[in-house]
Amino acid sequence: METKVNEIAISYSGSIKTKLLPKVSSSRDAANLLYKHWDKQNIELYESFKMLLLNNSNKVKGIYTLSKGGITGTLVDVRIVFAVVLKSVTTSIILAHNHPSGTLKPSQPDKMLTEKIKKAGKLFDIKILDHIILSPDGEYFSFADDGIL
Repeated sequence: METKVNEIAISYSGSIKTKLLPKVSSSRDAANLLYKHWDKQNIELYESFKMLLLNNSNKVKGIYTLSKGGITGTLVDVRIVFAVVLKSVTTSIILAHNHPSGTLKPSQPDKMLTEKIKKAGKLFDIKILDHIILSPDGEYFSFADDGIL
């Protein structure tokens, strides 16, 4: 009897020329780009977690939504983070989530998740450049600027 298995295909499709991709040079650049692409109708209703996928020149290849959660939190599976990062041949990422309450102070779970992703990134030589927390009015907190990354 023949044993059958599924074939796994991995692909990444990017239609924007590299020279046209936006470059991130600061936390403000990242926060502005993220806020521009956030769902404004729901930013104060529930938490979402996204990441900017960057190339070696800190140009943004894309934004990926990892999860949408509840009023006070959202779950992030680190395996999915790195499945997306590796599939897109990304060299660095910027993590981001919103706080519907407008509070910009990172919670202990926010800090623990960031550290977990940072440790996993080291295994793959993936740099975690920042973790941005957005408020509904466009203000932000940067882990990197605050020295806790």
